[in-house]
Amino acid sequence: MEKLSARALNRALLARQMLLARERRGVLETVEFLAGMQSQIPVAPYVGLWSRLLGFDPEELSRLMRDREVVRISAMRGTIHLLSAADALSFRPLCQPINDRGPYGKNVYRRALAGIDPGDFAASARALLEREPMTNARLGAALLERYPGYDPSTLAWAVRDGLALVQVPPRGLWGRSSQTTSTTVEHWLGRPVDPKPSPDAMVLRYLGAFGPASVCDAQAWSGLTRLAEVFERLRPQFRTFADAVTGRELFDLPDAPRPHEDTPAPMRFLPDYDNAVLGYEDRSRIITPEDQAALGRRNGYPAAFLMDGVVRGAWSLKLGKAGPTVVVSAFAELSDAEQEQVNDEAGKLVRFHAPGVEEYTVGFPRPQ
Repeated sequence: MEKLSARALNRALLARQMLLARERRGVLETVEFLAGMQSQIPVAPYVGLWSRLLGFDPEELSRLMRDREVVRISAMRGTIHLLSAADALSFRPLCQPINDRGPYGKNVYRRALAGIDPGDFAASARALLEREPMTNARLGAALLERYPGYDPSTLAWAVRDGLALVQVPPRGLWGRSSQTTSTTVEHWLGRPVDPKPSPDAMVLRYLGAFGPASVCDAQAWSGLTRLAEVFERLRPQFRTFADAVTGRELFDLPDAPRPHEDTPAPMRFLPDYDNAVLGYEDRSRIITPEDQAALGRRNGYPAAFLMDGVVRGAWSLKLGKAGPTVVVSAFAELSDAEQEQVNDEAGKLVRFHAPGVEEYTVGFPRPQ
């Protein structure tokens, strides 16, 4: 069995994730090819698409949201993802077990909602949300009228776990900000979720965007369990490899790109929680275990930057009155040549957020 080095796996990941070179692809096509994009932070998909696409216009993504061709919905790992409408209707029901393991499925929620019939509760919440999209606060207050004596916040959060909800615009639109307001995905899209969603199709989509990868990698990306039986069922369709370091069996689509490990990789800014970093159990192809621990201490997984294809630190952008400032916090000192790459890409990042602005500052705090 052919062995793949960490660097070879890195180049395969960068090729699948469109991080070796910006590509000319449609926004909807890209969101679908990537099997969704993390969207806990509303601006994250915009930065992620800017890093991957030539000539990306953020208003195009906003239009797709308004036209209900893409939605922001809890899916993989029980986290908010940007998905195409078609993927939302198939991925979300596959991911319901993740929500069932969440707060509503825990004993603390069962006790807090004791005495409420689950079927009646779900029907009541659905009727309210399909009458008009609601914030958590409004939903909790409305449910309290039907279920007096319960905690309204608990009632609202239980609905978020139990029903497939989309966060509706203007939340998530470029340059806009609003409270999280939700309705059911079925109501928003005007059609039901897939009654028999295919885990096989999800695994194939995952490998297309993240392969070569192991069963455990796919489970870490999705949050699902027992995917080994899916991989075994699909094994005849796969090409298999061995991780040169760990010996793990890796699966991939036969004709998917796997560039030579010496392929050059440009400096790139990734948004918060980008799946290029979070899409694996073993993330060593893109970040060292030591740097992963350091990045994870910065409020989850903040916006990171890649140098030669691997995470070298975090970044932030501040658009203040004194002018834009990009703060680049590297794990270790960057060379002059690396700082020059960062400066060049930072200028493009600033102009993406603030077209026409030419003056900006790039700060390099001393690594701690």
